[in-house]
Amino acid sequence: MTFPLTLSDAADALRSGEVTSVALTEEAIARADRLDAGLGTYLARFDDSALQAAKRADEELAAGVDKGPLHGIPFGVKDIIAAAEGPTTAQSLVLDPAWGAGKDAPVVARLRAAGAVITGKVTTMEFACGMVDPSKPFPVPRNPWDPGTWPGGSSSGTGNGVAAGLFLAGLGTDTAGSIRIPAAFCGVSGLMPTFGRVPKSGVAPLGYSLDHVGPLARSARDCAAVLEVIAGYHPSDPDCVDLPLDLAWGSEPVTGAGPLTGAGPLAGAGTGGSLEGLRIGVVREHHFPGDADPAAAPAFEAALSTLTGLGATLTEVTLPYWNEMLTANLVTACAEALAYHRNDAATRWGDYFAATRAMLARGALISGADYVQAQRVRRVAQDAVARLFDDVDVIVTPTASTGAPTYESLTDAEGRIDVEALFAQIFTQYWDCVGNPVLVVPMGFTGAGLPLSLQLAGRPFEEATILRAGDAYQRLTDWHLRVPALAG
Repeated sequence: MTFPLTLSDAADALRSGEVTSVALTEEAIARADRLDAGLGTYLARFDDSALQAAKRADEELAAGVDKGPLHGIPFGVKDIIAAAEGPTTAQSLVLDPAWGAGKDAPVVARLRAAGAVITGKVTTMEFACGMVDPSKPFPVPRNPWDPGTWPGGSSSGTGNGVAAGLFLAGLGTDTAGSIRIPAAFCGVSGLMPTFGRVPKSGVAPLGYSLDHVGPLARSARDCAAVLEVIAGYHPSDPDCVDLPLDLAWGSEPVTGAGPLTGAGPLAGAGTGGSLEGLRIGVVREHHFPGDADPAAAPAFEAALSTLTGLGATLTEVTLPYWNEMLTANLVTACAEALAYHRNDAATRWGDYFAATRAMLARGALISGADYVQAQRVRRVAQDAVARLFDDVDVIVTPTASTGAPTYESLTDAEGRIDVEALFAQIFTQYWDCVGNPVLVVPMGFTGAGLPLSLQLAGRPFEEATILRAGDAYQRLTDWHLRVPALAG
């Protein structure tokens, strides 16, 4: 069987009878059998229950019961998100085994209700922070483009699993870039929705005011299909807002309800694609440091040329309070992480990964005044960014100035990571601090054959605008369809 590359292609194939959900799921399991030992994607596989869910999906589709574009699609779930099959470990020895036991987080429940097939729980960094620690009994996730390199984090298994075809889409979380970094380094697409758009209850927290839940998949269209299912108010999350989600633009709906023919989900998305009238703000400042990969700037300029060819107009812009937001993100994440882990850190310090301990120690050095000031500066920056969007509709930057770094370059012998040096090459954390939605899509490769990525940010709750732009870009490029050699 030819495994469809995208969720959208698989959805079409399911409805045309070219493939079954059972066949998709069996192929996903076979790929995991072949590749997972080297990739470190899964912490727990649900092969039996996944095949049962796939069989139900086939029976329902055959009976005319169509739950939408996710029906029968294999999914991976980051292991800080509760799923009933369990366990949820957060890739840590510390999390209580009873946490989330037998329960689905709202986002997972919504996937199931839409007919998705949950294939298992996938690797992360411990509690979505820090870095891998080979001394702990967990797999080391690796990049399918070069297993000696980091696949990005903390949604590592979601990114490398989509890139290697172990599932067609997956859930990740983003506090400083944890959806967008693995999407960028693994050569797939990833969406961080607006803060509050998707419920984060049932997710082990890292930063209460920074955490986002969102999809990783091959394409912007795929991300749109997942977002439509997982978005929406849920009373268990006090930060979740009750705002409608409209993913239609012009006469071309990105997604909807019903079969994939006529006016159904993703109907019309394969035609057109004009960005006429779209105003794009281009950020170069801070984004091309001296140690940037030589291929990064040319790939970025080529992406901009594609967007202008689609009718968009470009304006040079500068992101306000850049350095202040990088500091505010670090202060907020470290302080809020310590708030959650304080009791366990006092009694189980040695059970935490070395890099996690370093983050919690940073949190202990942050005063209440520091934390409050960070929140004040965040609000000032949010207002300034809102004014910036008076003149543009989308802001584009590279996601990172390099391809995936090697593991050896990330940490020293004790597992310590130089956070400032790493994030001098990655440009994601600014947007977590202000909370705007951001989509990343592949835009090329380094000379060493590692993916490079484009980042598109929009106004709060205007995910449709960046998804439209990303989809139009991907109609004219095929970077998101490139497959690492080991995945064949």
